[in-house]
Amino acid sequence: MSGLPAMFAVLFAILLVTLGWRWFYIAAVTSKRDMTALWAYIKLLLLVKRYERNNLSIGDIFHKHAMKHPERTAIISETQCWTFQQLNEFSNRIAYLFHSHGYKKGDVIGLILENRPEYVGIWLGLSKIGIITSLINTNLKGASLLHSVNVAKCSALIYGEAFSDTIENIATDISTRFYQFNNEINKPVRYMAEDLATLLSSCTCEKLPTTAQHPNHHDRLVYIYTSGTTGFPKAAVISHSRYIFIAAGIHYTLNFKNKDVYYTPLPLYHTAGGVISIGQALLFGSTVVIRKKFSASEYFADCVRFKCTIAQYIGEIARYILATPPSEYDRKHKIRMIFGNGLRPQIWSRFVKRFNIPKVGEFYGATEGNANIMNNDNTIGAIGFVSRIFPHIYPIAIIKADPDTGEPIRGLDGLCQRCEPGESGVFIGKIIKGNPSREFLGYADENASTKKIAYDVFKKGDMAFLSGDLLTSDERGYLYFMDRTGDTYRWKGENVATSEVEAQVSNVANYKDTIVYGVSIPHTEGRAGMAAIYDPERQVDLERFAQDISKVLPAYARPQFIRFLTKIDITGTYKLRKVDLQKEGYNPNILQDAIYYRTASGTYEILTSEIFEKISRGEARF
Repeated sequence: MSGLPAMFAVLFAILLVTLGWRWFYIAAVTSKRDMTALWAYIKLLLLVKRYERNNLSIGDIFHKHAMKHPERTAIISETQCWTFQQLNEFSNRIAYLFHSHGYKKGDVIGLILENRPEYVGIWLGLSKIGIITSLINTNLKGASLLHSVNVAKCSALIYGEAFSDTIENIATDISTRFYQFNNEINKPVRYMAEDLATLLSSCTCEKLPTTAQHPNHHDRLVYIYTSGTTGFPKAAVISHSRYIFIAAGIHYTLNFKNKDVYYTPLPLYHTAGGVISIGQALLFGSTVVIRKKFSASEYFADCVRFKCTIAQYIGEIARYILATPPSEYDRKHKIRMIFGNGLRPQIWSRFVKRFNIPKVGEFYGATEGNANIMNNDNTIGAIGFVSRIFPHIYPIAIIKADPDTGEPIRGLDGLCQRCEPGESGVFIGKIIKGNPSREFLGYADENASTKKIAYDVFKKGDMAFLSGDLLTSDERGYLYFMDRTGDTYRWKGENVATSEVEAQVSNVANYKDTIVYGVSIPHTEGRAGMAAIYDPERQVDLERFAQDISKVLPAYARPQFIRFLTKIDITGTYKLRKVDLQKEGYNPNILQDAIYYRTASGTYEILTSEIFEKISRGEARF
């Protein structure tokens, strides 16, 4: 043997000794998965580089589609159907109006509006003249809403007429200009707001104002709020380039088609609905069906009605749909794929079998993060994968960390330690400035951004984004979600910061010591909120408490369980101890303290052994 065959034989022998037979087996069984993802990643990078080279904004890309097929349907809702031309003209009116009112590139305007085509048209129009739109959660009230407006430094606030009472309650505490969007023009507005619909009726839609400054490819586009491990909602920065990377990334990885019709009942102020789904219309000229409010019973009926081919979910949505009675629409649809995050392995097979779903595209990623992954081959329960063949092409990893604090566990050299298959740890993504797939833009509040960065990870001087989530991997590189670290839990598809809830509960309970944490409930996704209130004399009126807490917290953040503590444990640094309470849970057969649960009507009633058993069997509704 000589020449080239001999060289290959030697190379194979070296690899065999170095990597072992098992590596070759893993490489063989995962090669299709990895090569498919690699090709998608290459197409994504080529697209991103082309848009970057031409300095294109989201408005520029959308305009090309609007000119190419103006009569194609862009967005459909229960009551509206907008073409690309209509969306383009509406967004131009928005740009013209706000430019004429003196707003300029870099200004921030808050938006609080239900799901409707105008929602997209408003932030798209503002983006055309470089204005950043703060997409505020429509569930927020009082202090949380006030904080969201202030942290983004909003110079104006656009809100729908349905939110006029909510806005009026905080209006005196903020110095911004108000625009109320009514369903009809010349309709009376509340407080000191201007009538946006009437103002728009007299604006031009032909072209953008020539004196407006054009946004750049890397400029900030919108703020999307996400709950961190502590405190009020944080405004995550989404630039034009970041928006493109997220929406196009899932498009190529899951092999979406431009002709697909997407169904999303998710709120447009979140990344899932507002970026991933709406992005298919703005970037690829597809049609997106939205819904004002999610309905489990209407989910597949809508898919049939609007001839959807791809539908979006989050874990709770899938469970709610599965719980509905059998319907004629269960298999009448033409859905070729559902995609989203949080489809529990326990219901995965039942869901796809009942509704005849050919493919599930499960993904994982934080709005502000750079560690986004996808399951591209239908592997049940996996939220994505890390290639065992090309591990360095997309630099993500799972590192050993304290499961309670999320703090990385470092070796003697001061560097982080990778987890082996089967070990759980914190999921991270390497930060490389200037690289669209590795950039970390963080939050509008720079102090909050620094808390999500780890330094000296695998070598001195490198940086990584800390997801705050515990993941594990198997031998083939598939990744599985385990839990969240820190003080944030996820309930009803929303991240809930315990410190915020603790503050509100304490206020309502007359400033009593309060500890809030998430507890697991059988047959449900995420963790339900539980508040332990130190009240040995039982002075809290639960009827009044239920009424008051509903005024200051959105439904998903209200405690599902209340525990009245007769004694309290404080650490050596005078902090309330939470871990032990969380482990104790809410079993009234074990705990000596009084436990109450939140009923479907919003009141709190004593948690008896009988009710506890119903909850354990999944017979109680939350």
